[in-house]
Amino acid sequence: MNYVSTRDKTVSLSASQAIAQGLARDGGLLTPEVLPKLTPGFFRELVGKSYGQRAVAVMKLFLEDFSEEELTRYTQAGYSGEKFDDSRIAPLHSLNEDTYCLELWHGPTSAFKDMALQLLPHLLTASLVKNQEEKTVCILVATSGDTGKAALEGFKDVEGTKILVFYPKDGVSAVQALQMQTQQGDNVGVCAVRGNFDDAQTGVKVLFSDEKLREDLAQRGYFFSSANSINWGRILPQLVYYISAYCDLLGQGKIQMGERVNYCVPTGNFGNILACWYAKEMGLPVGKLICASNSNNVLTDFINSGTYNKNRPFHTTMSPSMDILVSSNLERLLFALSGQDDKAVADYMAQLKEKGSYTVPAPMMEKLRADFTAGFCDEAETSATIAKVWKEQGYLIDPHTAVAYAVMERYRKESGDKNKTVFVSTASPFKFCDNVLKSLGEQEVREGLDALDQLAQLSGRPAPVPLASLRDKAVRFQETVDKEAMMDVVLDMLR
Repeated sequence: MNYVSTRDKTVSLSASQAIAQGLARDGGLLTPEVLPKLTPGFFRELVGKSYGQRAVAVMKLFLEDFSEEELTRYTQAGYSGEKFDDSRIAPLHSLNEDTYCLELWHGPTSAFKDMALQLLPHLLTASLVKNQEEKTVCILVATSGDTGKAALEGFKDVEGTKILVFYPKDGVSAVQALQMQTQQGDNVGVCAVRGNFDDAQTGVKVLFSDEKLREDLAQRGYFFSSANSINWGRILPQLVYYISAYCDLLGQGKIQMGERVNYCVPTGNFGNILACWYAKEMGLPVGKLICASNSNNVLTDFINSGTYNKNRPFHTTMSPSMDILVSSNLERLLFALSGQDDKAVADYMAQLKEKGSYTVPAPMMEKLRADFTAGFCDEAETSATIAKVWKEQGYLIDPHTAVAYAVMERYRKESGDKNKTVFVSTASPFKFCDNVLKSLGEQEVREGLDALDQLAQLSGRPAPVPLASLRDKAVRFQETVDKEAMMDVVLDMLR
């Protein structure tokens, strides 16, 4: 199976080439030419299997230049008991017979990005060997909060790599910032950017597309790659947990084979819900894909109207991983829904860059609405939802998960849809303890990491060890730059 650019499908790479390169040279996203098809027997075979075994079964369909033995080794290392505090890796929590929460935050950074970023370093370093690449890979990451720490943790001290993470100065939680600022490893770098996540993400894309910079770095023995979800090596492992959740429901007798299940996903960059759509296209019995946004509701408006318009106020919210106005992975969906019309996709992206908006034609809109529905949740409703779920269910959720829960419940009420629904929990509530505490009615929230203890006392639940241990770590990275100076930061690191 080869991978083509969404903006020029004559660009065709092997899986290992696509993972090593990260982003197509033309700025497009590398995407599989075709999707494998799954039979009911495939799902039945995975019932009762470990999460790692399920991951191997799914990923080997896409990674033809990787052996099953290699993938097994990677999943055993990435999803080990030393790194995840739950042996099920991505457990389902049942709220009632129709509603289930897919917990994706049991890894080393307490966020769903671990599900992919504990595998990507293995896939990337193996890809370099397969392609006989002798240069050192410099991984550039723009993060809205969780990807940065997960990537840093995954790539720290990995031979043949350097990693540099940019995050918006005032656009992440205090715990998220501290996780990155205290990162260990001789090959890591972290820098804050004045502005929002879109500024950081745009800056990274500019660096990727700078031909002169690429040539300069090549002479120094470096080349760029990405750990953001623009890299197919990030998206592929995310397909697994949707398939795994369905197999768990089958194994628990909650559903019958072929029964459709809705999935509600909080998303900003569109990668997480896109992975579920790919699984659906492969044969996962999905009813509706419910796209949940916060006050930055650009995706909600697009799915409801067919017009993507980033020309709007940017809101800094209590769910910062969704504080995004340019959803990069939507480009992959446009490519698929247009029948892989690379010229049309390139035109949409040009319009977005020049005018800040584009509109898709009616046939694409019909396909989009057949699979997706969308809604958003403002700050007041997010806070109220955290309190409601705790009071009624005794279940503690973070703001991103609260957005998903609120949008899911509103959709059910308005549509009358009776399908069982899995809503996705993308982060531990302890990563956002200040806002969770305020939502639960605490008038005075303790400062810094003391808020972790406060939430643990209130909830009767211990803070995850990776977060509680932050108080013992020294801050290493405190640099802040304008987005125009991001290139200088890169060059300084690679001197």
